[in-house]
Amino acid sequence: MKIINITSQTIQLPLKTPFITALRRVENVEFVRVKLSCSNGFISYGEAPATMAITGEDLEIITNSIQSIKDNLISHSPKEALQILHDNSIGSSTKAALDIAIISLLAQEKGVSLSMYLGAKQKTPLQTDITISLNTIEKMLHDTEEAISNKMNILKVKLGADIHHAIKITEEISCRCPEATILVDANQAWNLQKSLLFVEAMKNINIELIEQPVKANMLKELKTITDATNIPILADESAFDLDEVKYIVESKSADMINIKLMKCGGLSKAVEILEFARKNDVVCMLGSMLEGPISINAAVSLAFAYSDVIKYIDLDSPLLYKNPSQELEFRFDGCFLS
Repeated sequence: MKIINITSQTIQLPLKTPFITALRRVENVEFVRVKLSCSNGFISYGEAPATMAITGEDLEIITNSIQSIKDNLISHSPKEALQILHDNSIGSSTKAALDIAIISLLAQEKGVSLSMYLGAKQKTPLQTDITISLNTIEKMLHDTEEAISNKMNILKVKLGADIHHAIKITEEISCRCPEATILVDANQAWNLQKSLLFVEAMKNINIELIEQPVKANMLKELKTITDATNIPILADESAFDLDEVKYIVESKSADMINIKLMKCGGLSKAVEILEFARKNDVVCMLGSMLEGPISINAAVSLAFAYSDVIKYIDLDSPLLYKNPSQELEFRFDGCFLS
């Protein structure tokens, strides 16, 4: 089996409401979908969203990167193409799109589902969080109550640079929704002083974790925050690839790691991180950007395969689409995935 053609297209899916974090505001899911065709008739797909604020790639960069490498992949087997891909210096999201498509070909070649190829024995139901976008306190409380009424009680609460707003909304959600599991995500919005102020204010508030409170390169400050609180600290933008994950774990700069296909370069690289995490008892979240259905399908397949390592799942993009996707390979029942 040889890859004989690679094409791509840009797709836009409208959201129910704007998605707002400390880093960006978007009203549509925008991504590049890549299609790989093989000599034996197999076809596979991968996707990469535009996340300039995180990976440094927009739609044009992703499309151009696919064009720049496709001739190097054509006429090679999927295994050969995978090696060539990861020896290249294109962006991590572009790599992820192509990696997902290549791994999907390898699963087809073996005649198994993607989740089985990745090691899943059975599809145990999983739970994802639901994002509460950064907004006014009133709007965030409204969105929280709506999520709870729809059987979505794992909340990823997006917080911004205003630390007093961050403290207030977290207190309010905890008080009004004691049944909720609260995952706080600052998206790099705070400095050390604000972070320590927040963890001090949370001493008597029930929250599950704090994700990426400071800038990605502020690992010394991240460790100081980790050492200062019993609330688990989750590294996201600080941990793109396996080397960065190893450093964070070995230096104890954070308690947990958020793995995203678009950060690490796809399924094959996520597996490397998850195997390291499994061997070293590292608690993980499997996260995502705001992504299309094909890349979310791939992430869910990975979650089924590594459910013993992945404690938290942040794969709620399809719940945010304005119109339900017909391309999902799983279904939602509240926060459950099956």
